[in-house]
Amino acid sequence: GDTLCAENNPILLERITFPEPVIAMAVEPKTQADREKLGEALAALAEEDPTFKVKIDADTGQTLISGMGELHLEIIKDRMFREFKVQANAGRPMVAYREALQAAATGEHIFQREIGGHNLFAGIRLEVAPRERGSGTAISFEVDEQQIPAIFRDSVDQGVRDALITGILGNYPLIDVGVRIISGASHPVDSTEVAFRSAAIMALRTAAQAAQPALLEPIMKVEIVTPDEHLGDVIGDVNGRRGRIKEMVAQEGAQVIHAEVPLAELFGYSTGLRSITRGRASYSMEPARFDLVPQNLQESILNR
Repeated sequence: GDTLCAENNPILLERITFPEPVIAMAVEPKTQADREKLGEALAALAEEDPTFKVKIDADTGQTLISGMGELHLEIIKDRMFREFKVQANAGRPMVAYREALQAAATGEHIFQREIGGHNLFAGIRLEVAPRERGSGTAISFEVDEQQIPAIFRDSVDQGVRDALITGILGNYPLIDVGVRIISGASHPVDSTEVAFRSAAIMALRTAAQAAQPALLEPIMKVEIVTPDEHLGDVIGDVNGRRGRIKEMVAQEGAQVIHAEVPLAELFGYSTGLRSITRGRASYSMEPARFDLVPQNLQESILNR
């Protein structure tokens, strides 16, 4: 992503934008001795591949690896075993769902508690609203310094962001949200950073629960090349996977199908496609966007 240029003629080329990972898999070392080797292997693989991410799940303590698709993670896993000689167990890939709001709402919370013999106090009132998909999160302060002193604003900002990361419905990150801090309350002695951060978290959760939260799933752009005689079977299979055909282009003796399909329906698709076309079709896919999960499926995902 860096630009090399002459000292006397500096230029900066546009950086490559890599899509966010859409699929995750849990990995764990088989023995304690493999734990360090696993960390080193994952760090080395992540350094050479910008679309591969590694993180520790704060809730479960699991090591999660994320990538662009099932095949991507399978290759990473194979390289980990073969090149780095790491003995590890890998769980089934999981779809990286997100959450979004469908309406505007307000929430407030007064944090008043005694901890370690000290009184803590802070009050926050805020408003949340959905933003355009892909526009990210925006936090603005529309209060004076008497209500929320400047030294506590970073704590309020951090509290809001922490609440967005953990979400409302199923601990999935809440994205594309506009947050306005519209009023607050402080105490000259009892107000602390911890109090304001805690008040911000609780106020955000209260507002988000009233703002019709919904689950989002990653949608993939899929390009399938299939012989003419299998076109009907392939289209039927795509429709059965909740996919939408966007375009079909005829080539010599073959059809190129452009479709959008939810990632959750594409596990094992390479095997299924080979089966219905006798191994004569091929496909490629890339992340397109996040879209709302149908209500009936949302309930089954959250109840798993």
